[in-house]
Amino acid sequence: MRTQIIPKIKELASLLQDQLVEWRNHLHRWPELSFKEQKTSAFIQQILDQYGIVYKSGFAQYGIVGTLHGHQNEKRVIALRADMDALPIQEKNNCSYSSQNEGVMHACGHDVHMTWLLGALIILQQMKTQWGGTVKFIFQPGEEKLPGGASIMIAEGALENPRPDVIIGQHVQPGMDVGVVGLKAGQFMASCDELYIDILGKGGHAALAHLCIDPIKIASQVVIALQNLVDEEKKENQPIVLSIGKINSLGGATNVIPDQVRLEGTFRCLDESFREHMHSRIRKAIESICEKHGASASILIDLGYPSLINDENSTNQAKTFAMQYLGHENVEHLGTRMTSEDFAYYSQKVPAIFYRTGIGKEVSVHNPNFDIDERCLPVGAGLMAYLAMQLQVDLRD
Repeated sequence: MRTQIIPKIKELASLLQDQLVEWRNHLHRWPELSFKEQKTSAFIQQILDQYGIVYKSGFAQYGIVGTLHGHQNEKRVIALRADMDALPIQEKNNCSYSSQNEGVMHACGHDVHMTWLLGALIILQQMKTQWGGTVKFIFQPGEEKLPGGASIMIAEGALENPRPDVIIGQHVQPGMDVGVVGLKAGQFMASCDELYIDILGKGGHAALAHLCIDPIKIASQVVIALQNLVDEEKKENQPIVLSIGKINSLGGATNVIPDQVRLEGTFRCLDESFREHMHSRIRKAIESICEKHGASASILIDLGYPSLINDENSTNQAKTFAMQYLGHENVEHLGTRMTSEDFAYYSQKVPAIFYRTGIGKEVSVHNPNFDIDERCLPVGAGLMAYLAMQLQVDLRD
């Protein structure tokens, strides 16, 4: 194995530190929402052009796919992916790189993911003579919004010509020290579906409630019934998330019972057959309560991302390589997470490795105060480059 290349990678990553900070700050300052990443894509293309890295653009509107080729004898194809979109969050940080786009913020670290991938590509470009095979790279729009940019890019051929043997994704991890990473082989992240439930009753004067079919009262029973359903299924040791995050009445006032109430929520699990089973149970529970009260329900279960499964062999290899690069004490075993990621679509098509890299700050993602310790930038870039080089050799051969 080429462990002797580690000092050179770390040297190049360290030399890139100021450039990586500059790129990340620019991306953070000018975030764009899902499937609107036009300027973000143009900025990335400008950097790729500057370093002579070949690519094609226009996937899922603003996605970018390209390849690098090493000069040694390996024949494998390793894909590297970074997501590009930001969230509809108003940033509260007050710093030189705070978001300049009102109500939009890179609060999930995608600015960091793009910077890590750019750094990795430059390191790989500068060390072409010391690795072989092909590195395919994917800058992907729309991770934060259904149907997910990954599914669209796959449909548009992003995984073809050449098809990867392994695909790698790297995600920021708040609360984890800089220089530390976490991996888990096998089942890693949950599927994610969105629930939209409209309960249709009969409105009227609140003082004449006996003449009404109160959708608010029915909606309250639905919420409790769904939580009871979760408790029943959890007894079978099935990890589940079923949460109603939003309730709105269409109409209504202090003395007016509305005709309609909308519930919106999320359902997450780790097993695809169980996922289908729960969809049926959710529908039946809602319909039963509505029928009992003379109401009706319109139920949309909007299928989201599947569960993310890391390839056992490839992830265990990556864990070994991460220990070589960072030291054994800086590689952690992570548990299964009920969060979701559209990287899961890639994991359904080719062997996948999705891991999390420490950013040295405690504030969680999707928070208006989210930020990073910039020292994580060369760490993530260097590690991704090293994994891409080392995984060119299939240890099963």
